[in-house]
Amino acid sequence: MSKLLIVESPSKAKTITKYLGDDYVVKASMGHLRDLPKKKLAVDPENDFAVDYEPIEGKGKLIKELSDAASAADLIYLATDPDREGEAISWHLAELLKLDPKKTSRVTFNEITKPAITEAVKHPRDIDMDLVNAQQARRILDRIVGYKLSPFLWKKVRKGLSAGRVQSVVTRLIVDREREINAFIPDEYWTIDALLSYEGKDFIAHFYGNQKGKLELKSHEDVDKVLTAIDGAKYIVASYKTSKKKRQPAPPFITSTLQQDASRRLSMPAKRVMKVAQELYEGVEGLGGLITYIRTDSLRIAESALSDVRSFIGERFGSEYKPAKARYFKTKKDAQDAHEAIRPTNPALEPDKIKKSLTPDQYKLYKLIWSRFVASQMSDAILDTAAADIDANGYIFRATGTSVAFPGFLALYEESRDEQSEAEAPLPVLKEDDTTEFKGLEEKQHFTQPPARYTEASLIKAMEEKGIGRPSTYAPTISVILDREYVIKEGKTLRPSALGEAVTDLMAERFADIVDVSFTASMEDKLDDVEQGETDYKAVLRDFYGDFMDELTAAEKAMEKQYVKVRDEESDVVCDLCGRKMVIKVGRFGKFLACPGYPECKNTKPLSQDTNVACPVCGSKLLKKKSKSGYYYYGCEKNPTCGFMTWDSPTNKKCPKCGGVLFRHYTKEDKRILCHVPNCGYEEPIATRKKAEEGEEAKKPAKKTAAKKTTKKTTKKA
Repeated sequence: MSKLLIVESPSKAKTITKYLGDDYVVKASMGHLRDLPKKKLAVDPENDFAVDYEPIEGKGKLIKELSDAASAADLIYLATDPDREGEAISWHLAELLKLDPKKTSRVTFNEITKPAITEAVKHPRDIDMDLVNAQQARRILDRIVGYKLSPFLWKKVRKGLSAGRVQSVVTRLIVDREREINAFIPDEYWTIDALLSYEGKDFIAHFYGNQKGKLELKSHEDVDKVLTAIDGAKYIVASYKTSKKKRQPAPPFITSTLQQDASRRLSMPAKRVMKVAQELYEGVEGLGGLITYIRTDSLRIAESALSDVRSFIGERFGSEYKPAKARYFKTKKDAQDAHEAIRPTNPALEPDKIKKSLTPDQYKLYKLIWSRFVASQMSDAILDTAAADIDANGYIFRATGTSVAFPGFLALYEESRDEQSEAEAPLPVLKEDDTTEFKGLEEKQHFTQPPARYTEASLIKAMEEKGIGRPSTYAPTISVILDREYVIKEGKTLRPSALGEAVTDLMAERFADIVDVSFTASMEDKLDDVEQGETDYKAVLRDFYGDFMDELTAAEKAMEKQYVKVRDEESDVVCDLCGRKMVIKVGRFGKFLACPGYPECKNTKPLSQDTNVACPVCGSKLLKKKSKSGYYYYGCEKNPTCGFMTWDSPTNKKCPKCGGVLFRHYTKEDKRILCHVPNCGYEEPIATRKKAEEGEEAKKPAKKTAAKKTTKKTTKKA
C-alpha cells in the first residue's frame, strides 16, 4: 500500500523520510500553495465574506507534482505544522488537489523524531475546521485592513505605505514611548556611599536614612546636612542579619521568551531567531529534529521528556542537582496548550558534542534552548544573604551581600533581564556594636531617567503582556514595521521615524480602533474563541467590518482636500554650500540628503552611512551607499577624487601582510577574504564547510557581476 505524506519544507521532508518505511513517499508543499491573490481584495463582504483563493503564481509545476503523487497514493497524510497556519495549509492542499476525504488524514507532531513521527501516523484525524477558520478570519481581517487602509495612506501621506491590524498598534507603542521619553522631566536626587572595612575586608554601605526610617536626598543641601552630622563619626553595626534564600530556575522557553533571551544574550533579531529555530526543529543532517515545535505559549512538558532530562541531570551533574520531584510550570490563563514548551528532543545531545554539525547561529541558539530546559529541572540555587545597618551619629547606612552556598541550576544557566542589577559581593561577618573602619565617602548627584526605548526583546514582552498578536506574529510584525521604515533600529533600541509618527497620528485621529491596544487584544481573544469552536468566524468579520467602513468613509470625507506632511529628519551632514544641516528626503530612487535652504540652496547628496573603516586607497572615511538599482556598495567619501568603490563588504579582520582592513568577497562562484590596499594582493579563501553558513549574500545577483570589475569601472556603474 503506497502512502503519501506532505509536509511544508524540503528539509523536514528529508528528515522524515529516514524515519518511515519504503511504502511512504514524503513531499514538501513549500508552504502555501494557494492564497488570496495580491492584485485584488479577493474578499466579498457583500456576499458574506466569500473569498477567492487562487494558486500562488509560479507553483503550478509543484501543484501538478503533488497532484500526481496524490493520485498514485492509497493513503495521504497531511503533516504540515501543528498550528492554525499549518492546519490552513493542509485544508488548502485538500481543496486545491481535490483529495479524496476517504483516503486523506491529518497528522501532527510536536517534534521531528522517529518515535514522534511513527506515533503520529498511527493516530490520524480529520482537518480541524475551527483552526482553519481562525486562520481564515485573521487572514481576511488583515486583508481588509491592509487593502482598504493602505490606498488611503497613499493618497494622504505617501505612496507605498501600508497599514495593518497588528503592525499599526505596535508602531503606536513605539511612538507613544518616544513621546513619553521626550516629555519626561527629570527629578534630582543624591546618594551617599560609605566605603568601610572590617578585618581587612572592604565593603560599601549606602545611605538609607535615620532611625525613624528612609530619607530622600533631593538636593545638595540635604547631602550637606547629613555630611555635617556624620563628620568624624564612628560607623557602628546597629544590626546584622543573615539568611538562606532559595532561588528557583526559570521555566523552559516559549516563543516570546526565546525571542527575548536570544535578543539580549545573542543580539539576534527576532526574525533570525525564528529562522534558526525552524532549522533546528526541522532537522539537521545526521541528527534529526533537535528541538520541539517553536510556536507555542504553553509551558507543558511531556512526561517522557521530564524522565529523560532528570536522568541526564543525575548522571551529568550528580544526584544533588536533581530535585526529588519533577518541576511543573503553570501556563498563563489565556495560553493555547496544544504544544509543549520549546525544549531539546534529546537532552543527552549536549551542544558541544554536536557543535561541528551546526552552523554558528544554530549552535548558539541550540545551546540557549538546551541550557534553559535542562536548568529548569535542576535543583534550586541556595544563596547566603546578609544585611547590615551601620549607624553613624544617628544616620543609617545599609549594606547587603550575597554568596552562593549551592549553585543548583546556576551551574548551567541564569535568566537574563532587560535591566540587569549589579551582583552583590559577600559581606564580612559582623555582629552588633562592632566598629567598622571608615575609609571614605562618595556623594553623587543623579537624575531620574525616562523610560527606556523599546528593544526587540522588551517590545515582544510588551506585545505578549498586552495581548497584541500571538507567538507566530511577533517576529513578522517587527520585521514589517522596520521594513516599512515606520521604526528605525539604532543599536539594539527602536525609535519611530518621522514617517511612523505621522502615520500613527493620522491613524489615531481617524481609525482609533485600529491603533487601540485593548481593541486589538480583544480581537485576538475573538480569534481564539473561533479556534475553540465557540464563535463563528464570519460573525467576527461582520462585527468588525461595519464600524471599520464607517470610519474609512468618514475619514475620506473629512480629509477630502487635506494631506499629511511628514517632517524632514535632520542629519548630521553639513551642507557644503551654505553650512545648514542637511535633511533626509525621499525621492524616486529612495532616500537622499537635501539642503533645507531650498530653493535658495539646491545642494543634494546621496545618503550614506559611515562604516568606521578607512578607505584602503587614501585613508579617508569609507561610506556605505545604495545604488539606484537598490544594492549596497562601499565608496570613499572623497569620490570622485579618490575613486575607490567596491561591492565587497569590510570585515573586522586586519590584513596580516599590510595591516589594512580585509574585505569579504562573496558570490556563488567566488568566495574570498581579500585586501584592497594597492599593491598588497593578500587574499584567503572563505571556508564553505556548510552551505547554511553562506547566508543570504549568495543570493545577491548584483555582486555576482560587479565584484569582477575593476575599481574604475564599478565606480561608473554605481
